[in-house]
Amino acid sequence: MGLFDDFSRLLETRLEEFLRSNPHLELQAIEEQLKEQEEDTLRLILEIQKQEKTLQAEILSAAQEIQRWNDRANKAKAAQRLDLAQAAQERQATLLRQGNQRWGQMQGCKERIEKAKELYRQIQLRRKEVRAKAAEAAATRTTAKTEPNWDTKGWNQTSNYSSFNAADPLEQKFQHWEADEELDRMKRNINR
Repeated sequence: MGLFDDFSRLLETRLEEFLRSNPHLELQAIEEQLKEQEEDTLRLILEIQKQEKTLQAEILSAAQEIQRWNDRANKAKAAQRLDLAQAAQERQATLLRQGNQRWGQMQGCKERIEKAKELYRQIQLRRKEVRAKAAEAAATRTTAKTEPNWDTKGWNQTSNYSSFNAADPLEQKFQHWEADEELDRMKRNINR
C-alpha cells in the first residue's frame, strides 16, 4: 500500500499548497487531474480484466488439452505403446506447467484488479473532497462579494444580539470553521 499512501500524501500536499495561493482556480485544476486519474484507473481495470479473461480461456484450453493427452497416454499404455505413452505424459506435464503459470498470472491479475479498484475508490473520495472544498470556496467568494466592507460594518452598525447569545451567527461560523480545521489536522495526523 506504499504507492497508495504516497499518492494520497502527494495529493494532500498539492491541495494544501493550491488552497493557500488561489483556491477556486487551483481546486478546479486538481479536480480535473483527479477526473483524468479516475478515467485512467478505469481503463487500467478494464485492461487487466481483459487480460484475466484471456488467461481464463487459456487455462480452460490447457485443461482440455491435458485431458486429451491424458486419455492418449492411457490409450497408448493399454495398447502397450510405451514410447507413445511416455511422449503423451511428457506433453501432459508440459501443458500442466503452462497451465500453472497461467493460473499464477491470473491470480496476479486478480490482485492487480483489487488494488486498482482500491485506488479508484480513493480517487473518487478525494475528488468528492475537492468538489466540497471548491463549493465551500465558491460560497466564501460569493459571501465576500455580497458583504459590506469589514472595516465599517462593526463600527457603524448596532447589533441586534448580545455578545453572549448562543445563537450568535458569527460565533457559529467560527465554531464551524475551527471544527473543520481540527478535523483537517486530525486527518493529516492519521495519514502520517
